[in-house]
Amino acid sequence: MKKALILLNGLPPKNLPDRDHFDLLCAVDGAYTYCKASGITPDLITGDFDSLETIPEHIEIVNTPNQNFTDFEKTLQVLFERDITHISIYGGSGNEPDHFLGNISVALAWKDKLTIEFYDDFGCFYFIPNSFSVENIFGKTISLIPFPTALGITTSGLEFPLQREDLSFGLRIGTRNRAILNTVRIDFKKGNLLIYISHK
Repeated sequence: MKKALILLNGLPPKNLPDRDHFDLLCAVDGAYTYCKASGITPDLITGDFDSLETIPEHIEIVNTPNQNFTDFEKTLQVLFERDITHISIYGGSGNEPDHFLGNISVALAWKDKLTIEFYDDFGCFYFIPNSFSVENIFGKTISLIPFPTALGITTSGLEFPLQREDLSFGLRIGTRNRAILNTVRIDFKKGNLLIYISHK
């Protein structure tokens, strides 16, 4: 299992995880500005470089000029070809909401090929498999968002449990639930389900 940390050009995080937990750190286009200001040297910079005034010469550069895809999507393709399987993303939200929504759409398209997790200063969110459990989250806020539907959902460990119920975007979603046990389990029959877990 090879892991990568991706920095996108959204709202810069207050803190980043230990770099030693990752095989590669990748800055996408303008996110390199944050790296430079923070004294961070990424292993790789990708993008079409429309947000960078100066491109460094001492770091590996992969230019991805194809405007039919977002820089984030092109970065996933680059990392997938390097046998990366797990990706943690920082800077994927904030600043421009349309970019955030686009990033979620891209993650949905790639969810069967890569494990993609988004992190910000408040929590994390990612698409989950049909049978899923997470530990050490007692008291944290849990939201379940269908894309666009998730059918036959059963949960345990939540304050408001679901028993073979359906969620559908625009009709019913599962926001602002709370973990009442240290382990939460979620199973569903069909569809796509995004989970949000607060840091506190």
